[in-house]
Amino acid sequence: MTEWLERHMPKFVMAPSFVAILIFVYGFIGWTAWVSFTKSRLLPKYDIVGTIQYDRLFQSPRWETAINNLYVFGILFIMISMFLGLVLAIFLDQKIRVEGVIRTIYLYPMALSMIVTGTAWKWILNPGLGIEATVKKWGYENFTFDWLVNPDMAIYTVVLAGVWQSSGFVMALFLAGLRSVDEEIIKAAQVDGIPTWRIYSAIIIPSLAPIFLSAFIVLSHLAIKSFDLVIALTGGGPGYATDLPANYMYTMAFSRGDIGQAASSAMIMMAVVFTIVVPYLYSELRAKND
Repeated sequence: MTEWLERHMPKFVMAPSFVAILIFVYGFIGWTAWVSFTKSRLLPKYDIVGTIQYDRLFQSPRWETAINNLYVFGILFIMISMFLGLVLAIFLDQKIRVEGVIRTIYLYPMALSMIVTGTAWKWILNPGLGIEATVKKWGYENFTFDWLVNPDMAIYTVVLAGVWQSSGFVMALFLAGLRSVDEEIIKAAQVDGIPTWRIYSAIIIPSLAPIFLSAFIVLSHLAIKSFDLVIALTGGGPGYATDLPANYMYTMAFSRGDIGQAASSAMIMMAVVFTIVVPYLYSELRAKND
């Protein structure tokens, strides 16, 4: 009896967590998928009516704006964060004296929540309080920096705040990758007279391909599920000019009382995440098996 208990104890310990995940993660995913095929409004209905909610979703101008914003925000957020992270990592890899201090400064934004980041940048970009007001006080009365209230430019303020928040994290990933490169290879290249920029472009950076992929996956996930940053910074405005799919889903569910639309938008978001994450997980498992 004692041996049987010891052998099965790990299963008993893990069982509650497994049941909780099964119900509260996969169970609710299944429920959301079901509701997305119904006429549910304020309260859920369970009679399947086909793809009506998805037809409404793809005909909605607000959803189209949210998708376009995700496209703009996602590309700029990922590309700029990865570029700045790589540049900062290469800079810190030069063994400078104050590396610890600079690394802490760059990483500090990651310790803040997106709500704090959005609120801080809202103050900075507010035309009546931040950069524009300060520059005007310096005597430049014609200076304008009204991106926060400009429907055509507001999405770029979200990009700015997101990059500030995440580039330090990407820097840490790249710095760890740079420190793991075999120094013997670098020394051999230096002995052969290869310039530093060529060593980085031809040897070091290509060896960071797994880091690039990991950073891309993490940043893509952050971009797709961005909600609190938009709420704190722009509130989705002006109008719904900075809406992202997550904000659209929340608005439909809790402001409009349209859980069918919220469920269909949630399933589209989850499908996008799957198309990014599943190939990555498959390649990782395949690499381990090989």
